[in-house]
Order: sequence, then structure tokens, then C-alpha cells
Amino acid sequence: MKVVIAGAGSVGSSIARELLSNNHDILLIDEKPEVIGRSGLKGARWLIGDACEITTLRDAKLEEADVVVSATGDDKVNLVVSLLAKSEFGVGRTVGRVNNPKNDWMFDDSWGVDVAVNTPRLMTALVEEAVEIGDLVRLLTLQTGVASLVEFTVPQDSPLIGRMLSSIDWPHDSTVVAILRDDVPITPGPDDVIEARDELFFITTIPAEDELRLVLVPGSGTAAGSAADGTAGAGAGGA
Repeated sequence: MKVVIAGAGSVGSSIARELLSNNHDILLIDEKPEVIGRSGLKGARWLIGDACEITTLRDAKLEEADVVVSATGDDKVNLVVSLLAKSEFGVGRTVGRVNNPKNDWMFDDSWGVDVAVNTPRLMTALVEEAVEIGDLVRLLTLQTGVASLVEFTVPQDSPLIGRMLSSIDWPHDSTVVAILRDDVPITPGPDDVIEARDELFFITTIPAEDELRLVLVPGSGTAAGSAADGTAGAGAGGA
């Protein structure tokens, strides 16, 4: 997979390092030549220039990229790069880093962002996920405002314990995608039986989150509100 990353700070470099370890083709764009030596990245390609300039993106052959990641510390830059990647180069998937949570609402498909990653909110969600047993926690928003990845830790007294997944009337727009049991990930099947302390992961539309909560926590109603906010979409960030 060919991935172009705008911004070679600590976040962009970390993303590149992980992707390189999985044998992906990585091109980093940054205005500062000194980041090349400082990054310590081996196997990455580099382009020194302003990622907001369309000439730079042409030099990067962005139309050949499978994914473009906007990982700079400037939300304006990340939005512009995502928009240009989509509108001018037809890139199939864009990931944008949200630095300021107040700008979260802009990181959607109107700005060419497929997945927005809000690092502070992601950290908050992970903290909540560690302590919130028996409630739905939103970890990630995919396709901003459309779907989300949510997690539910089954409490010891849950009526779901001992039931097969196929016996539960899940909301139409919610799907169990993984079970984490004793730190071991399980691909869910219809005959899998729910156990106490299982961590259930769902892909669900945001409007269906309250319906899903009613199934997981009978009698909860909507008083609990919507799932604890995780990130606005997927997905990379860091200075």
C-alpha cells in the first residue's frame, strides 16, 4: 500500500515507522529538511515542501496514493491537505489529525476527511474504556457523524452472560466485530457465548448507539445519553 504522510513530526514519524515495519511504501512530506536525519526512519521516501501547495502534491504523485495522512500540528494544514487529496487527486482514503478538539466538527467529508483522529478525545475514551464497566464507550468515529466503533465490558451481573450472540436481537445497524476475553482477541461467531468481563466491540451507526445500549443494559433508557465520546474518526496525531 502506498501511503503519503504530510507532517514528519513525532506523530507522522511514528505512523511511518509502524507502516514501514509492515512493508508499506511510505512518502513523507515536510518543509524542514532537518527532519530527515532526525526521524531515524529507514526505507521511507521524502519530499521537502509545503503540503498545502498543489505543486508539492503533484511532485508527490498523490494520485497514486492509496491513503493520505495529514499529521501536522496545524489543523488548517490538515484540512487543506485532505481536501486537495480528495478533490484534486481522487485519493481513496484520507486520515486527518485533529489537534484542537474545538475544530472537530470541520473534519468531515465536506473537507475531504474520511477518518479524523482526535488524540485528546481518543485518550479520554481509552481512560473511560478502562474504568467504565457496564456502559457503552465510543472509541472512534468513522466517516464522521455516520458510524462509530464502540466498546462494552460485560459486568458480572449482566443478563447477557451465558447467551449466544445469535440469540440476541441486536439493532439493525450494529454489528459485533470482536470480543476481547482474557486479553485474547476472538473473532465472533453466532455460537459464541458471552462471558462476564468480555469486552465486546461493535461497529454501529451513531443513531443506533442508544438502541444498542438498551440491548446491552436493559432498562437503561436514554438517560445515560449517547456513548462516551471517543475520537472523531481514525484514526493519527502528534506534534
